[in-house]
Amino acid sequence: MISSFKIKGKIRSFFEETGELTYFANRFFKELIRPPFEGNEFLKQCYNIGNRSLTLVGITGFIIGLVLTLQTRPTLMEFGAVSWMPSMVGITIVREVGPVITALICAGRIGSGIGAELGSMRVTEQIDAMEVSGTNPFKFLIVTRILASTCMLPLLVFFGDVFALYGSFLVENLKGDVSFQLYFNNVFESLKYSDLIPATIKSFFFGFAIGLVGCFKGYYCKKGTVGVGVAANTAVVFTSMLLFIIDFIAVIVTDIFYDL
Repeated sequence: MISSFKIKGKIRSFFEETGELTYFANRFFKELIRPPFEGNEFLKQCYNIGNRSLTLVGITGFIIGLVLTLQTRPTLMEFGAVSWMPSMVGITIVREVGPVITALICAGRIGSGIGAELGSMRVTEQIDAMEVSGTNPFKFLIVTRILASTCMLPLLVFFGDVFALYGSFLVENLKGDVSFQLYFNNVFESLKYSDLIPATIKSFFFGFAIGLVGCFKGYYCKKGTVGVGVAANTAVVFTSMLLFIIDFIAVIVTDIFYDL
């Protein structure tokens, strides 16, 4: 009986939080189109988000390219299809691996950072002070961060894809003596707009989800300094789940669109 009450309580809490997050997103879109526009703060957040994640995304992408090629090469050699390696790795990275891995890294790096930063501002009453001084904290803090995250993630995905392909090329060059020009000619010949466009569109949604959840958790942070840690952790967990749901929906929509 007690377990049943706990399950019902968690389900009700989940739906309540989903409703609050939806209201938070609606408020973002309303504030987004309402002047004044915080251009300088938006550019500052773009720089912070990009600069904060660039090295980690590059290193991770490079290692993913190395591992993916090393793991796949023996199987392709067994079937005499190792010449397909650039095409296969290129399509896999651009369509799926690059956007998802980059988004997960940014969820941990950017999402938790935003949650902790806004949570600290909430518990130290800096956000309340902004309201008292006449500044709209939602527009200055939330809108700029969500918008910057949405705009920067596709660029970070592109950066991660480039490093992943370069890592894959290094393996092919060392093991198969494939030249730089031959490798990337095969990659670009295999890629189509139907690979690039859906991956780019879903990267915008990934960035929006990361910024939205990070801001939501931090803006409504409670319970003092303990709440700051909780806000940062729950932002990563919630965002990661949301990213997989968005990716699943994106794959289904893409399949439906190209079947028409």
